[in-house]
Amino acid sequence: MLNTGIFRNKWWMVLGAVLGLTLNSGVVQNFAFAVFIKPITEDLSISRSELTSAVAITALLGTVITPLFGKALDHFGLRSVHMPMIAAYAVATAGLAFLNTPYALLLVLFLFQHLFSPGQSPVAYSKAVAAWFDKDRGLALGIAIAGVGLGVAVIPPFANYLIVHYSWRAAYLGLGAAILVLALIPVALFEREPPIAPERWRAKSDDTIPGMSWTEAVRGWRFWAMTAAFFLAIVAVNGTLAQVVALLTDRGVALSVAVGALSLSGVGLTGGRILSGFFLDRLHGPYVACCFFVGAGIGVALLASGLQPFAGTFLCGLGIGAEVDLMAYFVSRYFGLRTFGAVYGTMFSLFSMGVGVGPFFMALSHDLLHSYVPMMIVFEGVLAVVCLLLVSLGPYRFAARAAEPPAGAAAAGSGVTP
Repeated sequence: MLNTGIFRNKWWMVLGAVLGLTLNSGVVQNFAFAVFIKPITEDLSISRSELTSAVAITALLGTVITPLFGKALDHFGLRSVHMPMIAAYAVATAGLAFLNTPYALLLVLFLFQHLFSPGQSPVAYSKAVAAWFDKDRGLALGIAIAGVGLGVAVIPPFANYLIVHYSWRAAYLGLGAAILVLALIPVALFEREPPIAPERWRAKSDDTIPGMSWTEAVRGWRFWAMTAAFFLAIVAVNGTLAQVVALLTDRGVALSVAVGALSLSGVGLTGGRILSGFFLDRLHGPYVACCFFVGAGIGVALLASGLQPFAGTFLCGLGIGAEVDLMAYFVSRYFGLRTFGAVYGTMFSLFSMGVGVGPFFMALSHDLLHSYVPMMIVFEGVLAVVCLLLVSLGPYRFAARAAEPPAGAAAAGSGVTP
């Protein structure tokens, strides 16, 4: 097997997640998409709200597909489900090179991409890392999901280079190829099944598997409070960052500088992942989350005012950087690991709807009011509500155990458990 020998140490899985998540579906469909908005709308002679509405409508498919993807991970295991989904997502992303009018064709091609986007969401990567780590789970998840931040820093400039020197169509072909190289290969090399066989995860009578059933989790108010908080946060922060290139260039900022500001949010995003993971192992999670979202609110205000766009994108990056890490950690601590894939997949699917909703409302504000600022003011109030929801969650139900197995104690191979 490829993932044997020196790759037995569980930290290799973290490295694989870092590499794979540089081309996370959020990076490709939100941050990199920010670079495509102007070239596509100008080339196809459509409005920004028309383009982003196609993305928002097709993103609804993820609401259905992601929970099913999470359940499939719980039922069939990681690699047999994860790897084909990554390959299909790469093909679907490359297929966006054929975007064109009429509007129905836009819907079909974006729909095809969203159908396979759960494969490059953090769901499978987080399941693998959370299953192998307990005491250092926050740090491990933070480092793993920091790959998204690296992607935000690197992928938009990469896409912009391809657009400027070739075309936006060639850029989508390049993104599809990059997904195969940076996601599929690392997963094949490093990702392993959880230390508990899938059939044991499904056995509710097995007391060695801590956690609630999917039904128990979604019937509780904490699931919905948590889901609403993360949904609203992604609407506000991602909605701002997805339009930041258009926002700055509309104000006369050079394209290269605007893309640089967006890339700086990736630096903040990476730092937010690692810092939030570090503090989650030491402080109560909801308090950690509020600190990051207050910072994001300051970042939105700086971008709205135009005073410090680079500081604004960096602070927004810190906030959004912490978010997915926080979500995975909260699911593992409040609902346990027994049905982590299904619970996290359901929550992530609802959360992901905000990826399309935020940019759409920003574009609508631009088209109707000729300014992004009114919607950014609304986003400030939204982030205040987010903090109130998270503070209400209370203590963890499944806190960290006193000790965990040594890092090299994992069994090697795919589908082989100790």
